[in-house]
This record gives sequence, structure tokens and C-alpha cells, in this order.
Amino acid sequence: MTPVTEAASPSPPQPPPLSSSSRRTGRGTGGDRRGQALGHGAWFLVLPALIPILVLSAGPLLYGILLAFTDAQSGRVQPTRWIGALNFRDLLHDTLFWESFRVGLVWAAGVTVPQFLLALGLAVLLNQDLRLRWFARALAIIPWAMPEVVVGIMWRLVYNPDAGILNETLRDLGLGGGRDWLSGLATALPAVIVVGVWAGMPQTTVALLAGLQNTPRELHEAAAVDGAGAWRRFRTVTWPALKPIALAITALNLIWNFNSFALVYVLTSGGPGGRTRLPMLFAYEEAFRYGQFGYAAAMGCVMVAAVSIALAVFLAGRLRGGDDA
Repeated sequence: MTPVTEAASPSPPQPPPLSSSSRRTGRGTGGDRRGQALGHGAWFLVLPALIPILVLSAGPLLYGILLAFTDAQSGRVQPTRWIGALNFRDLLHDTLFWESFRVGLVWAAGVTVPQFLLALGLAVLLNQDLRLRWFARALAIIPWAMPEVVVGIMWRLVYNPDAGILNETLRDLGLGGGRDWLSGLATALPAVIVVGVWAGMPQTTVALLAGLQNTPRELHEAAAVDGAGAWRRFRTVTWPALKPIALAITALNLIWNFNSFALVYVLTSGGPGGRTRLPMLFAYEEAFRYGQFGYAAAMGCVMVAAVSIALAVFLAGRLRGGDDA
């Protein structure tokens, strides 16, 4: 009797092989559709934060750039005309603007450098195990919590030539007094720089103090066991940990200080004789005192370009430095 062979059952259909890109991403066609749907959903999540940036930052910036190429003026009956780079050509020969630019650089450096050094010392002090340390930290951030207008009014009272606390103290010490600090040609800018250092130091202190608290104490203890003194521990342990924070906060302080307006406006309004006229004050006067909106917008474009170049140089240095920065 011939044995009956069992018929082979047909094999189930195999799915088509995935393409190389699908194998890399681990998704097929359905996964791509789900990814696209998630991508569209992510845009809806980003929009609430993106719309205010576009409306309040990018929009005015683009409008200001366009305005710089026009002859826009206040109270002008004739329509605004496109004049190309004429405002920028006039700006190149405006010695008053470039003098204000020089004053802005002196102000930014004069405030940022002592601000950082004093904040570093204060942060190191507040990081110690002191009695009532919490109270000292609260006092250190009081200037940061005060509006710049209030700070300016308060320091105008301090510098008052007749009844200011500074002149009264100098009289009591027999060192003279009665000097008008904010109106003197030689003392106005240094006096304003002192106020800028005092007002901006708390935010630098808080940033550096956060970096100090993130430095492991074990490293300091190991360095102390090896016989390292306080200065050597700071140089080999503390500063390497603080360096990225120090570079970032210094760059931000330079930008903020160069773009200062309210504090100097309340203290001196740019006087005397333009000795404290920062670029922002100069652009403000051109726009809202003399009505030259197009010319003031050109000044703003030059300041934005200067800050952007400085920031690009800083970021390029950080990227080249890599982990050593």
C-alpha cells in the first residue's frame, strides 16, 4: 500500500521588508504617520510660548530695522519715504553718537568688572557656615528686588549736595563736603557707575552662590588634607567649577549694562554735558525729544549689531574651548 504524503500547508504571506530608513528609525508607515501627528501636536504646545516672542520681540525688532531705512519723523504731514542707508551714512559722521557709544563701553566695563569681583567675594562669604546666614543672604538681594527708578531716586538723595548722606559724612569727617557728585564733569560718570555696581551685584552674587553650592565639599576636604591653603583650594577646586557660570553671567551683565536706560536717566538724564549719555539715552532723545524716528532706529540697529557681534565672539570662544571653558 502506497503511503499517503501529507500536503504541505501554504506559508502565511510575509510582510514587505522595511526600508533602510525605516529600520534605522524603527518605524514603518504607521509609525511615520504617528510621528507626523505628534509633530503637529508639538507645534500646538509650542505656540503659546512662541506667539508672545514673535509679537513682542521679533515683530518690533523687524519693524525697527525697516524704520531705520526710512525718513520717519513725528508730526510729519508728508508720507514716510524709503531712503535706503542714508541714516546709517549720517550716523557714521555723528561724533555725538560715537561719543555716547564710548561712554556706553566705559560704563558697561566699569560696572561689570567690579560688580563681578565684589559679587564673587560676597558669594564666597555667604557660602560659609556663618551665624544668621539666611538673614545675610536676604539682605544681599534687596537691591535686586528694587525697581531701577526707586534705586535712582534713592541714590539722588544720597548724592544730594546739600543734605545728602554722603556729603554729611564727609563734613563730619572733616573732609569737606558740598560737592555736587551728579553734576560735576569729573564725578558724574564714576558716581553713576557706583550705583550701577550696587544695583546689579545681587543677581551676580546669586548665580555665583548657586555654583559654589553645587561644588562637592569632598573636593575641598581632599585638597585640605593634601595641604592646600585657602587660595590654592579656590584656584584648583572652586574656580574651575565656577568658570562656566562666571563667563555666562559676565557676558549677560555686559549686554544688560550696555543697554541700560532707566537708572542713568533718573540719576543724570545723560548730563552733565553728555558725560553720562549712554547710547540708549541718545537714541531716546533723538526719537522722543526731536522726533527723528528713522534716525533713532538706525542707532538701535547699530547697537543690536554690536551686541550680537560681542555675543557671537563669546559663544565662538565657548565652543572652541569645549569642556575646558
